[in-house]
Amino acid sequence: MPQTIHRGIKSLVAEANAQITTLSAPEAIAAAQRDDVVLVDIRDPREIEREGRVPGSFSCTRGMLEFWIDPESPYAKPVFQQDKTFIFYCAGGLRSALAAKTAQDMGLKPVAHVAGGFAAWREAGGPVEKLPVDKLAPRQPK
Repeated sequence: MPQTIHRGIKSLVAEANAQITTLSAPEAIAAAQRDDVVLVDIRDPREIEREGRVPGSFSCTRGMLEFWIDPESPYAKPVFQQDKTFIFYCAGGLRSALAAKTAQDMGLKPVAHVAGGFAAWREAGGPVEKLPVDKLAPRQPK
């Protein structure tokens, strides 16, 4: 018997966008200059290797997000325990909307995501760095 999906991705993303802060790419580019902001790249390492990333961003795949945010998790990352603003981005703005909502629901704050994701960042003239996949280990931001 085929599955019946009651809440599809369009609905989930729309719900997330209604509850989180969304920044335009130019707003995110400006925010990235601040010391109290962490940009969180939730794309897969292969995407980052292929397309590059925002310089200084913290790489956290979507699948590890909850585990790295929760201070009680054995996988918790210190970056998420800081008193900073966390701006999530993905390739096109869908996964980052879901990630920002999840982070917000967990209690991380303030959070936002970039409308249009990395593609919009690049189109707006934001800086991009290319890294080989072996250099994509999570970085601790300033």
